[in-house]
Amino acid sequence: MTDAFAEFSLPDTGLTREAYDLVFATETAALANHSVRTYLFGRAVGEGLRLRPADGYDDEVLFLASVLHDLGLTERGDGRQRFEVDGADAAAEFVSGHGLDDARTRVMWEAIALHSSTGIANRMRPEIALTHAGTSIDITGQGAEALPEGFADRVHAAFPRLERDCGLALPVLEQIARDPAKAPFGTLPAEIARQHRIGPEVPAWGDLMAAAWPGVA
Repeated sequence: MTDAFAEFSLPDTGLTREAYDLVFATETAALANHSVRTYLFGRAVGEGLRLRPADGYDDEVLFLASVLHDLGLTERGDGRQRFEVDGADAAAEFVSGHGLDDARTRVMWEAIALHSSTGIANRMRPEIALTHAGTSIDITGQGAEALPEGFADRVHAAFPRLERDCGLALPVLEQIARDPAKAPFGTLPAEIARQHRIGPEVPAWGDLMAAAWPGVA
């Protein structure tokens, strides 16, 4: 079996290897493959912007954020918050337990917590913006024109999609079915729940505001 670290020049440290192994041990193959593609596509976007590891961003942190960004959809990372935040907490606990310092752990936490926050993550520091960009390209295809010719085919050959939605919807829906509080109003999990018609009915915006202060003109 080809070593992906060598084939794609992944940042090769003890921690990145541990994170890679953790994801493939705890996530479905489809979700784990999506997580690695997120890093590869995000790094390629950075290269197109002439960002280079060490002088442009912290490549190890980008890798950790990308590969661990859906840890909240695993049994290990399933808490009481939306999956993005649960995943950020679980990933931070993991990397800090393996010696990553507080400052770098915080950057990784923010990248994971904000990875679905379109319009916000892209304006943050490179590790956060590139995690978001890689996720977005893999999920929606938007921005794929920034990738080198033939690169996406090579990545998909090594890390195939396996499931139509990268294996994302089912764990999100299962978590929400157990705990509707994991889909707060206005979040990606809430929108996934709405589209699949599970969880509490989403109130109209005007009704929500009116109910906040009944009787106040």
